[in-house]
Amino acid sequence: MMEQPDAPLGATPVGPSFPQGDVLATQFLEAELEQNVRLRELSFLDPVCYVYNPLEYAWEPHEDYVKRYCRSPKEVLFLGMNPGPFGMAQTGVPFGEVRHVREWLQIRGQVSKPAQEHPKRPVLGLECPQTEVSGARFWGLFRSLCPGPEAFFRRCFVHNHCPLLFMSQSGKNLTPADLPAAQRERLLQVCDDGLAQAVRLLSVAMVIGVGRFAEQRARKALASAGLQVRVEGLMHPSPRNPQANRGWEAIAKARLEELRVLPLLTG
Repeated sequence: MMEQPDAPLGATPVGPSFPQGDVLATQFLEAELEQNVRLRELSFLDPVCYVYNPLEYAWEPHEDYVKRYCRSPKEVLFLGMNPGPFGMAQTGVPFGEVRHVREWLQIRGQVSKPAQEHPKRPVLGLECPQTEVSGARFWGLFRSLCPGPEAFFRRCFVHNHCPLLFMSQSGKNLTPADLPAAQRERLLQVCDDGLAQAVRLLSVAMVIGVGRFAEQRARKALASAGLQVRVEGLMHPSPRNPQANRGWEAIAKARLEELRVLPLLTG
């Protein structure tokens, strides 16, 4: 389905009827399970020594997240790159810093273990004591703007381009961009296909890439899929970004105001 590029945010979707409630959430989860099958067919070599897929071992809280908050078409999709070791890798939720996932999003579910676990990066699930700064900043912003999570998810959703966490032998976090070219391209093709499917399913009008990689990948994936969907960028809240350490919340809020997203969160 082709999106209308100039449709204003806040407009009611037009066209064929959209699946609602449990049906939409189930379709979204089924698409992710199909993607898991394709991801399991990939192999990763040096420098990758450990691969975590929270959409396998943290499926219960992830399913809870989708079934709670992915029940209707979404005008805006916030897109992350891939899980962090103390965020989605623990909780199954994008930018999933444990405290916000438990207390604000009210996500529940059992988390098991990845097939191979790095001793320096244990998976402790919703009991993980470490804080993922990026996730705390990301969800903290929307917690400050919205009266509750339902207000945010009425028109928005948060998703990752890639569900896999990669680590070196030392436990260093590796991003998809750090992978050797051949491995990276096979991975990104699977993830691009998954993003296009998610955008179609949710009837997304605008994708906001959180960080330059997510923004650029969204542009490439959606153009390749023939989807005329608006793509914009938002500064990543990572503490490794010096700019983000100088008032990321104010910068992000100003950007969302510029993109006319704030009324969707407070209206």
